[in-house]
Amino acid sequence: MANYPTPHINAKPEDFAKTVLMPGDPLRSKFIAENFLENPVLVNNVRGVQGYTGTYKGTKVTVMASGMGMPSIGIYSYELFNFFGVENIIRIGSAGSLSKDIKIRDIVFGMGACTNSDYARQFNLPGTLACTADYTLLKTAIAEADNLKVRYHVGNVVSSDTFYDADPTVNDRWASMGAMAVEMEAAALYMNAIKAKKRALAILTISDNIMTGEATTAEERQTSFTQMMEVALNTAVQMDKM
Repeated sequence: MANYPTPHINAKPEDFAKTVLMPGDPLRSKFIAENFLENPVLVNNVRGVQGYTGTYKGTKVTVMASGMGMPSIGIYSYELFNFFGVENIIRIGSAGSLSKDIKIRDIVFGMGACTNSDYARQFNLPGTLACTADYTLLKTAIAEADNLKVRYHVGNVVSSDTFYDADPTVNDRWASMGAMAVEMEAAALYMNAIKAKKRALAILTISDNIMTGEATTAEERQTSFTQMMEVALNTAVQMDKM
């Protein structure tokens, strides 16, 4: 039994919903709470990592930031899954497109997450772990995207430990193996969910296209990716019924 608060979350299990939406940016967490949730309550602000719980269409939903990178989301998702009783975590973040056909503001569902991280070493496996999303979350989210008529893609993403990679060819090589986009958190989230026997999914909005050089601003990434937010929130409503 965990003692509360944990080192990173100053809350109690009842403060959290069954489903947590997890953007990387604390300001995006605040934006979602203020613009989509009814009666949001700040349930965590340790290290400025803001978490809010409120209701959306009558369903209790939590949105809490993960910070940047796999070590950071690894900590928060581990504590939420294992200490606070959270069943579903939906990462809602930005990603860089690795294809000219995947445009700025398109949504990408990370069915799988390739990675250059050593995060899986802790499990002492006799091979390579395939980091995959939960199928029920994935199919539910895709159905909600269809309802909203948004443009989306489903497949592999790359979770990278390096934003500024010393090898300039690395993105081309991932793209040659069918990776759609690169981000920095999904693989660790998926591994934690698999180990805890919980559910996880990364829903990503393309913020820049690495192949063409197109990009959005920091403010746009914080406030304008509302289609992704609505897909995730509607998915949380559906998952609460299961």
